[in-house]
Amino acid sequence: MGSCCCCLRSSSSSTETELVSNSNNGGDGPSVPKLLEIDKSMSAPTVNVDVCTVSGTGLALAGVSVEQDSAYWEWHIEIPSKQEKINGDEMGGDDSYDDFDDEDDEFEAVKFGVCTKKSQAFYKAMAANEEGDDVPMQHFTIFMRSIPKLTDGDVVGVAVQQSDLPMIQFLVNGEPLHEIAINRFRGSVYPSIMLCEGVTATAVMGGADFKHTPPHARFGPLIAARGII
Repeated sequence: MGSCCCCLRSSSSSTETELVSNSNNGGDGPSVPKLLEIDKSMSAPTVNVDVCTVSGTGLALAGVSVEQDSAYWEWHIEIPSKQEKINGDEMGGDDSYDDFDDEDDEFEAVKFGVCTKKSQAFYKAMAANEEGDDVPMQHFTIFMRSIPKLTDGDVVGVAVQQSDLPMIQFLVNGEPLHEIAINRFRGSVYPSIMLCEGVTATAVMGGADFKHTPPHARFGPLIAARGII
């Protein structure tokens, strides 16, 4: 309530990333600058995308690659409580929380990290081959890590360092998870998340909306760099 996240909007007719203002606020307040958003065209068709918020199942990517030397962003997690689940069922909702655990209010692990660029053709090929012996999805999420036992309100931080020794660090509620850090990666990558049913996550890329401090002062908010032909 009253919060905002910074989002990016890419023009379909240009190679440049456009920094635009969100005018769809009903005139009730100042416009919100858009710096980053989840890209529907690079996300699985089973993922529901609402600007910076995603739900459903499958892989979702932000619409801008990580170009700066050190970048940090957060995923704010929402998981319905038992009562919300029960009320939703009583109201005849279509939501089906197949992974909901009535014992401990926790879900199966969601993956966080970065991923190379994807397209709808990629997802169609994966769906067509899911019963075959071709390369599984895990091969395409090697720069992502599972973080189990997340609960409602948790914040997952991702810190990417590209200078010197490339590294991806993960944090939960500000506490680093050193054991799952990724020490080497290469290529153009995008902030990404692999969702499971029942979890809603909001990507927060702007520093003003961070709930926790990045692991080091050199890690700044993700910058939407302009493309050069």
